[in-house]
Order: sequence, then structure tokens, then C-alpha cells
Amino acid sequence: MKPVSPEEYQRMLKDDWDWANRQVQAVKDDPRPFVKYRDPRPIISIKNMIETSAELFPDHIAFYTKLEKGPYKTITFTEYMADINALGTQLIAMGLKENRIAIIGDTNYTWSVSDMAVVCGTGCAVPLDRELPYEDLKNLIKESEATAVLFDKKREPMFTRMMAEGDTPLKFLIAQQAHEDRTVEVELEGTEEKKSVQVLSFWKLLEAGKALVAAGDRSFIDAQIDSREMSIIIFTSGTTGMAKGIMLSHRNICADLMASPTVLYVSDHEIFFSMLPIHHTYEYTADFLMPHYKGSAVAHCEGLKYIVKNIQEVRPTFFLGVPAVFETLHKQIWKGIRAKGKEKVAKKGVKISRFFRNKLHKDISDMFFKEVKETFGGRFRMFISGGAAINPAILEDFQAFGIQALQGYGLSECAPMGALNPDTCPKAASIGVAFPGCGAKIYEPNEDGIGEICLSGENVMLGYYKRPDLTAEVLKDGWFHTGDLGFIDKEGYIYITGRAKNVIITKNGKNVFPEELEYELSLYDCISESMTFEVESENKNDTVIAASIYPDWEVVKAALGADADDVAKVEEYLWKFVNETNAKNPPYKMIKQIFVRHTPLEKNTSNKVVRFRPGNKQGN
Repeated sequence: MKPVSPEEYQRMLKDDWDWANRQVQAVKDDPRPFVKYRDPRPIISIKNMIETSAELFPDHIAFYTKLEKGPYKTITFTEYMADINALGTQLIAMGLKENRIAIIGDTNYTWSVSDMAVVCGTGCAVPLDRELPYEDLKNLIKESEATAVLFDKKREPMFTRMMAEGDTPLKFLIAQQAHEDRTVEVELEGTEEKKSVQVLSFWKLLEAGKALVAAGDRSFIDAQIDSREMSIIIFTSGTTGMAKGIMLSHRNICADLMASPTVLYVSDHEIFFSMLPIHHTYEYTADFLMPHYKGSAVAHCEGLKYIVKNIQEVRPTFFLGVPAVFETLHKQIWKGIRAKGKEKVAKKGVKISRFFRNKLHKDISDMFFKEVKETFGGRFRMFISGGAAINPAILEDFQAFGIQALQGYGLSECAPMGALNPDTCPKAASIGVAFPGCGAKIYEPNEDGIGEICLSGENVMLGYYKRPDLTAEVLKDGWFHTGDLGFIDKEGYIYITGRAKNVIITKNGKNVFPEELEYELSLYDCISESMTFEVESENKNDTVIAASIYPDWEVVKAALGADADDVAKVEEYLWKFVNETNAKNPPYKMIKQIFVRHTPLEKNTSNKVVRFRPGNKQGN
């Protein structure tokens, strides 16, 4: 923020503390029985959060991370805070105060320090999607007016090229893994001309910042924070259209941090297993900032192929992921059980364990599934699925295995947490309940109570960057219109039925929610993924439903043997299960065509199916 007088800043701080205390009071006053944990620590900014955590938990481990290949390195809150202060001080010394600064790379320690050094006193952070192509990244650098970027090794060639081309606001390139500054010669495309580009070392900047702090420089440590102004721009494109910049403030994030662990218990000794891209707000708020608010550790995963290895190394307690991750783990567990010839015993164990857990509130899972839990390090107590719908049966199985598994809901526009299942009384089919101090309602419900889900609260974004028109479309009378359709039961649990923009309207005026059909198809082991959509009927008089199906080919081959290579035989096999689904639905919801795929459906960088991409509406 731009500096204000000490008197004005004190007034701002008083307003911040009044606001934070109101948030805490809203938790204490919430009458709902599932709000069990009613002592959130009031915080007024992300800076205040990490500083107070470093004071309260100085020797607690903040990170298990691998800066290089080899064993995990531990970093305490005291060490982490020192690195944040050092880098932030150096960034200010470079003239980057009040600047937009981009950050891109794998989910790791240097990304975390980079982000906090920007947000907690330097300027506005612009996290970028590490999977975006060059032109998209360049457009976002221009759009956000970023003057510096901290990047990982893989992305260096793109940013040195960008700097050499000279048509962006970039002034500084900072390499997160580099230990020395260096000059890079870049050949401009289409010419024989070369330009020299300077690449600064993250670790050298850290050293320089520590020297400044030791010499008494408090420009970053004492930086004023306006908790209500834009401090983070999250660019998201969803599954269609151009990227929108979501403007978030410190208050937006802090509101989520104070409210969400009131329906779910988080101790100061948890180990959160972090593997999702950190530029997404789900990972950023729930799996990076939340553990640090509670004094817990974050353990970085080296990559998808290292999940089991890393879990066994750090033995975490919390795992936040998307449905695809949990679906894969679930299939692997049952595949292993079948390979040992124990499927019947395991299914009986699931029923018994579920009965004791749900009816008698006792955990006897170790009698049947101790070996399964040991595969995951032996200490996992919580799985949280978000980002898309998940089959409730998968969550119920994990609960029977002795790991509490919950579904949550969020959008980047809500920083991102919108709802979460209480850990004491979850409903597997629901996305959860609204947090204390927040609201949820159904806009214009139909006769079945289904309408657009709307959310309110201090976590709702400031708006879309440079797009007041788009902001006005979704923020109305204090409510954020999510675009998701669903209903709320009598106890306040929210259920999603689909996306408003995805609804298929037949020529007879009937509404079909494709997500409902896709969920029903997902219940069959032989169907790995599906996407339903509308096509014109043969007589051109109506709309009918088609499904693009990516089977689980292992299951198909086990069932059909050599016939698995015969497309007609595979279609005939899949139609058995499609027709079982059709039998449960009225005629207008029935799937009339299927397309069999040998490759997964195309997805965006959030691992969500790109519903309107033509390639997904066909077999291959």
C-alpha cells in the first residue's frame, strides 16, 4: 500500500482488529451444532498471520521440502520468517515497492518464500499457471503489468526470451533455483540478433536481504498493509474463454483461514501433504496458508510418480486433493486387495467398519485395514476432496479404512473456500455447509428446490481485474453467483447438481444436468471417465443425450479378453452399464449414443474436463 501517516495507519489497524474480532465472534455465536471448534485466532492480514505463527510456534517445522534430490530438509517457522523478511527487504531495495510481481513454478519452498515476500509488504503477487504456453504467459505479464518474475528452472527459457523481446513491463528476472547471478544470451526468433539478459539468483537476493536486515533495514518488516486492497491477482480461465483476473485482498484470505477450521479440527502438529499446483487458490489457501495459520507443517511432494514414496518418507496426517487423485488411490487399493484374493473379506470389513464408525462412533478399521493405512505412512487421518464432484462411495470406503474423508467446495472468487463438510457429521454426497460468518442460498429455485448456488462473506473477491462488467454479472446485492446449480437440505448441507452453463435443454423444454449422468456412469468400475452432451436426433425433431466414454481398459480387457480389441464388442459391453443407468432415468435423460475413447478426456490445468472442446465429443 502507499504509505499513510502513523495516525491514519493506527486508525486502519483499529478497524482491522475490530473486523477480525467480529469474524471470531461470528464463530462463537453460530448456533449450528457442527461448528465444534470455536476458538479461531484473530488475524488482520497474511503478514500478521505468519508473524504471529512464527512467534507462537518458533521451533515447529513449517516445511518438509527437497531443495535438491535426497532426503527431506526441515525448515522451522523461525527460519521461514527470516527468509521472508530477507527476500522482501531486498525486493524493496531493488525498487519493487508497490509493484506487481509474478511467481511461477513447482509447488516448493522457494515459491512459498517468494509469494510471502511479495504479499507481506512489497507489492501485489501474480501467481501464474506453470502449464501455460509462452504466448499466454506473455499476455498475462502484460495484463497484470508485472515488472518482475520469480520462476523455476523449467520456465527460464520463456522469460529470458520475453525479456529479450522487450515488449513487456518486465525489469527483473529472478531464478528460484539459481545460486549465482548470470547473463544469458538470447537469440531473437526469426533473426540472427542476440540480446544479453541478466538473470538474478534467488539465493543471492536472500543473502543480500539478510545483510540489509542485519544492518537495521526495516523497510519490509515494518511495511504497512492495507488489508482491504488488492494484494493478489489470480488468473483463471475455467474451461472456456479468456482468463479473468480475480482480485483478492488480505481480508479475503484471512476470512477463510479463521472460519474454515471451525467445522474441522486442525492441530498445531499436523503434516499437510502438498502436491497440487500452488497457483490455484485451493492449494494456496487450504494447503499452504492454513497449516501455517495453525502452526502445522507443509510437506512438498516431488511429483505424481513420487506420491507413495514421499508419503512414506514424511508420514503426513492431512491430504488435500482433487477427485482424480483419490479415485486413483482408491482403485489401486482395491486392485491390491483383489491381487491378494482378499476382496470378499475386505468388502465385509468395510461394512463392519462402517457400522462401528457411523452407529457406535468407534474406529475398528485396524482390525481389517492396518496394512492399507501403512501404505500411506500410517498417520493419515484426513483426506479432503475439492475442485470437482467425487463419488461418495469412495469417501465412504476411505472412512471405513480408518481415514476421515470429506468433500469441500470452493471457487477462486471465494479465496477459495465456500463450503466444507464438518468432520463430526459429514454427508458424503454433499459439498458441505457454509462457514460461520458466511452465507449460502439458492437463487430462483425450481419446484425441486434446485437453483443457482449463491455465497456471501468476507472471503468473496473484490472483483475481476479491469472487468467491472463481468464483476457486476456475478456480484449482486452482496451475493456471489457461483454459476453452480444445486439445493440445500434442512440441515444446511449444500448439494451440487451441475453447472448452469452446462445444462442441456431438450426441445421439449426438459432440463438435463450432464454431471448427474456422469456421476451415475462413474459408479461402474469399467468406466474411468465420461462426458455427456447433446446431439440432434436422427429425425432432427429433438435433442438426445450422447456420452463420450473413456473405459478403464484393464477392467475391459479382464472382462472381454481378446475381444477387447473389437470396437463393436467393447461398445456392446459398455451399453450394458449405460442401459442400467438409463433404466433409472426418465426417457428425456436417457443416453442414446456412446463414443468409446482410448485416451482420457482433454482437461485444463486444473484437471477439469474441457466440456466444450470438440475433441471430447467423439471417440478415438
